[in-house]
Amino acid sequence: MTKERSTTDHVEWIDSDVALRDFVSFACNHETYYLDTEFHRERTYYPRVALVQIQVGDRLAVIDPLSADVSLLTPLLHSSSLAVLHAAQQDLDVLSHACGAIPQRLFDTQLAAGFLGHSTPSLSSLLSTYLKTTLPKGDRLTDWLRRPLTEAQVTYAANDVLHLPSLQDCIVSELHERGRTEWASEACEELRNRPTGPGDPMNAWLRVKDVRGLRGQSRWVAQSLAHWRELRAQELDIPVRHVLSDIVIVSVASRIPRTPNELGHIRGLDDKMARGSVGAAILDAVADGIARADGELALPSSDGDDLDRSLRPAVTLISAWVNELARQQHIDPQLLATRSDIVDLLRHAPRARLMEGWRADIVGNDVEDLLQGRRALSFGPLQNGGRGLRLVDTP
Repeated sequence: MTKERSTTDHVEWIDSDVALRDFVSFACNHETYYLDTEFHRERTYYPRVALVQIQVGDRLAVIDPLSADVSLLTPLLHSSSLAVLHAAQQDLDVLSHACGAIPQRLFDTQLAAGFLGHSTPSLSSLLSTYLKTTLPKGDRLTDWLRRPLTEAQVTYAANDVLHLPSLQDCIVSELHERGRTEWASEACEELRNRPTGPGDPMNAWLRVKDVRGLRGQSRWVAQSLAHWRELRAQELDIPVRHVLSDIVIVSVASRIPRTPNELGHIRGLDDKMARGSVGAAILDAVADGIARADGELALPSSDGDDLDRSLRPAVTLISAWVNELARQQHIDPQLLATRSDIVDLLRHAPRARLMEGWRADIVGNDVEDLLQGRRALSFGPLQNGGRGLRLVDTP
């Protein structure tokens, strides 16, 4: 069991390249390091890293990216050492942007805990459950980019990695007891290989609120507008909402204006903006959407809404069975399958996640048996006690 340390122990504040190189050299000689980041993106498109906290061996460092070049962490990230993080997805995005690299090996305590019956648990809840430890309260709205930080703020940030060694020990031990170590390893590697940073700008429209209600030509226009907005936000490094709001995209896509005068009547756009360079860019995007709508054979789809109508009831059926399997196996349902996973399965998409790896171990051929009518769902007594959904053979 990893020895617990106290936040009264020395926390190193690293704010120079020389000190960071020394720390990285030290860290690369260890098998495991524990990492977290603090960042802001409220006023930028890309996340701006404000702190990097790393515990390794007998050292706990809080690194100041405003004074030290965090790309110097790259040798550690590229090393064979295991990186332990909690809820790593956003940290991976931050590291990818700031360092151009992510860890080569990863263990995510939140993800791994999902195989032990915890549903997207916070670090605080896991520490309370496994270590009977309560994190000190701090200002969740701290401006981590402000300097100087107080000693209390630095200590608060350091606490996010302080207990990770002991927490990892507890989770790994329970995973081993339940025979789920390999499942968690597969899931962590899947997370590590997930694309980081901005997604395909052509898919940005899927994140626009209320866009799924659009049909026909309007959907193409919305896709074109969101694509332009995403590229513009990247270019200026500002949030997409500062380029154009969701309500403007949906309104423009619904009404499909062709002239600055028509554009000026759109909610959220004043006449000055409609007749300026932004208005011209919007009208160009509208024209592009119209042109592609005329030339394409199929509409862009969202979240499986182009799934064959005869199969749509199967999404609900399989969702019910997956949720029941997750409950019986004490696994976070969202970890086992999302709606998108189920739709991919029904589409027979290549490498559908429900038919590979640990998910296939749990789901097996049950879904295919349900779809082919060889088995059905009923509600009744379960073999291990209690009542719930179960599979029965059909006559």
